Order: sequence, then C-alpha cells, then structure tokens
Amino acid sequence: MDIKTKRLALFEEAMQKVYGPYPTDNREPITWEPPTNPGVGGHQGRYLWTDAFSVVNFITLSREQSGAHSRELYLELARRLADTVHSVLGRTRSGILRLPGATDQEPLKGGLRIGKLDSEGPDGDGQYYHYLAIWMFALNRLSMETGERHWNTLAVQLAKAIHSHFMTTRSGKESMVWKISTDMRRVLVKSKGNLDDVNGFVMYQLLQETTEKFDKQETTNDSVAAPSLDGEIEDYRLIMDNNPKSLSGDPLDLGMSLWISHFDREATWSRDLAEVGLVIARDSFIPSAQRPATTSSQEANRYAFREFGACLGIKCYIDDPGHPLYAGAETVLDAWEGKLLHAPDEDMKPINLVMYAAALIPGAFRSGYVNLEHEDTGVNARRAH
Repeated sequence: MDIKTKRLALFEEAMQKVYGPYPTDNREPITWEPPTNPGVGGHQGRYLWTDAFSVVNFITLSREQSGAHSRELYLELARRLADTVHSVLGRTRSGILRLPGATDQEPLKGGLRIGKLDSEGPDGDGQYYHYLAIWMFALNRLSMETGERHWNTLAVQLAKAIHSHFMTTRSGKESMVWKISTDMRRVLVKSKGNLDDVNGFVMYQLLQETTEKFDKQETTNDSVAAPSLDGEIEDYRLIMDNNPKSLSGDPLDLGMSLWISHFDREATWSRDLAEVGLVIARDSFIPSAQRPATTSSQEANRYAFREFGACLGIKCYIDDPGHPLYAGAETVLDAWEGKLLHAPDEDMKPINLVMYAAALIPGAFRSGYVNLEHEDTGVNARRAH
C-alpha cells in the first residue's frame, strides 16, 4: 500500500470511528444522521469545534475517494452534519427554543453554542469566538465546493450576528473578548484569544470574497444584496494593529497561526506570524513531538489534538513533502498511528480523531483546494435551499 492510499485509509477509519457507520459509495439516498450518543462528546452529541473540522474533512473525502458515488455522498454527509449542528447548537440546551435573536428564517442570528456538557461554571457552555470562526470556514468551504450559496449566506449571517458581542475596548483601543454567554448578553472571559482578531480578519474576507463570486454568477437583477462585512473587517484590522502577535509555544496555537497565515502569505502580519511559528516548529515542536506515542499515558492522549493542529498548520503552510518541517510533521503523525483508536480517554477521542484525519490529509483546509469555479462533473447536483 503506497503512502497516499495508507493515509486515506487512516483518514476514513478515524472519521468512521466518530461518525460511523456511514456509507462510502452508495447510489441510493442515504438515511445517515450524525450520531448523538456519544456523538462527538458534547452536549446532545454535538461539539462545534469537532463538527466544524468534520464538515471540512467530509469535503476532503468527497474529492479524495474514488467511488462512483463518493463525491455527492460525502458532500451530503457534510450537509447533514451542518444542518444538525444548526438544529442542536443553534438552540437552547432544552432543544425547544432557538437562541435569542434567531428565527426559522435566520437560524444563526443567535450564534451557536460551544456544546459543553455543563451549562454553567468555568468550563460551562457559551460561545467561543475561535469556534465560531472555524464554523464559518466550514460553511464557506461547503458553499464553495457544492456551489450552494445558502451555506456562505448562513456564515455571513453568523458573522454579522456575533461581531459586536465580542468587541470591547481596552485603554481606549478596540479589542475583543474570548467567551460570551449562550444568549450573547454576558461576557464570560474578558481576555482576548491570541488569534481571534486574525481569524476574524481572514474569515470575514473569505466570506465577502465568496459572496462577490456568487454575485458575479447571478443572472437576474432581483436578488437581495448580501450584507457587507467591510466594517467588521476594518475592526479586526485595527485590533491587529493594536495587538502585535506573539506565540505561546502551545502546539495548537502554533498550528492555527501557520494555518491562518497561509491564506495571505504576502501580508506583513502573515509573514511576521509565520516567521515566528516556523522557528518554534523547527526548534521546539518537531524535536519534542517526534517520539513514539503510547496508550498508557492518558495525559498524552488528552492533548493529542494539539499536536495534530500543529501538524495541520505546518503542512498547510509549507505544502512540500520534501521540506524538513513537512517531513517532521509526518513523523509526528506516524508516531500516533494506531494509538488513538485505543486511547483510554473516551471524552477526547472524537476531537483527537477528526484533527488527526485533517492533519493526515489537510485537503479542504488548504487555500485553493476548493474553488467555486471548479468543473461540474455532473455528480455535483445542487440541493435547493
């Protein structure tokens, strides 16, 4: 088995462990629904970060798998997962009411819950900015890959709805908060997430660019103009100017910094952030992470996803298998092979597995992997919304 085939098999196995059983090449309409018990380990089986990664992973599988019906099948899995997340995390914990501000017509105007098991407390439910940003990315990739504008429209709706609730001022300058309550009425963590302003800046630009691409494809003049994100993008630009970036050395922080930087490599902020990240990857992360993983250390398995985040970021930014850092990331992944499926910490298994899959084959996490103008092969049927 060649390395590409092996990586794809491991990718599929990891996703099946979390979301299976699901069909992989079926010409009949599927009846699959995302599992809820235990699901991905969150409240009512949903956890926003894990499910966001998995929507993107299903898009990757739609391109990487070669079955006659694989493309549309995996895209339908991604659609169903996205719809389920909106239905569960877009509602209060009782599941009866939509979050305040949301309606059936605008289901994401109330934001999306994290999916924490506890409703209150230090690790209780609420809304994280970085989780919401990665969900916007997942919806944007789904829209780009399917050609269905609906998903990007939902992402813009979410972007507009949450923005003001995460904004604050410190010493007279614009800044952000890290966590707010599920109803978006209270700040729960006042500090700013290290990359939240950069994430917002890049994600909101991606959403706006996609909106403009759809606008150019419109053949009628009676469509409703999409709301502009120019004001929000400028807010993030100001916050970035006021908050010079530094990296903690945490593998996930490292990985997400390289990942977000690769979308705009020529920008000054991107070059500066990536320069620091690549040094940390070379001098700290790769040497310390290139060790055989064991199943005897529960603590090690709890933080496996952080290493996979670092590997994902490295492979997105470098994208050259011959580069020493890319090869180092592959060695880290090799060290984990076969260990995650038997990890002692069941609570962490879903997030570990889906991020392991993404690191194995970054696919749709890479800039340029999906394109709204890609050739329609005939199997990419459009679903009406």
